[in-house]
Amino acid sequence: MKKVTLAFLTLCLSTVLVAQTKTTEALQKQFDGSLSLFFYKNTLRMLNQSDDKEFDELIKNIEKMKFLMVDKMSKTFGTKEYKKLQSDYLAEDYENVMTGRMEGRNLDIYMKDKKGSTLGTVVLVNDSTNLYILDMIGTIDMNKAGALFTAIDQSTDIGQKIRNFGDHKGKNKEGKKEDKSDH
Repeated sequence: MKKVTLAFLTLCLSTVLVAQTKTTEALQKQFDGSLSLFFYKNTLRMLNQSDDKEFDELIKNIEKMKFLMVDKMSKTFGTKEYKKLQSDYLAEDYENVMTGRMEGRNLDIYMKDKKGSTLGTVVLVNDSTNLYILDMIGTIDMNKAGALFTAIDQSTDIGQKIRNFGDHKGKNKEGKKEDKSDH
C-alpha cells in the first residue's frame, strides 16, 4: 500500500512540476507557429558557455522554463491585448513584482507564491514587433531577469534560432523577401 501511495504522490508532484501557466499555453495556441523552446536545469546550464558563476547562480532555482516568442505582426497584438495578457496572469494568482525597461523593450515580471515558496515566475519582454515570454517553474533574482533574457538571446545556437525565426517574417514560400510596395 505504501508503494502505491508513494507512486501516486510522485505522479502528482511531477504533474505539478511540468505545468506551465494557462495564460502562456492559450497565447501559444492563439499564435500558432510562434517559436517555443523548453529548457530544463541541465539545458539552461549549457547556455553558460563561458562558465560564468553569476549565470549559474541566476539559474540555480529554475526547474523548467518555456521560452515563447510571439510575432505580434502576424496577428493584431497591441496595447489592449497586452493589458489582457497581464490581467490573465493576475487571474492565475500571479503578482506583478517588477516593471521596467531593458534595451528599448518593456519588461514585466510576475511571480506566483504560495506560503513563502515560489511556484512560478513569468517574464514578459515586449517590443514593437515581438513578445518574448519566459515562463518558469522556479524563481530568479528579479534584478537579473534581463540578464537571463539577454543570455538566451546571445547564446550562439538559441540566439541564432531566434534571429532565424525573426528573419523568416515577411518571406514567401521560397524564402525570398516579399515586396510589400506592390500590395
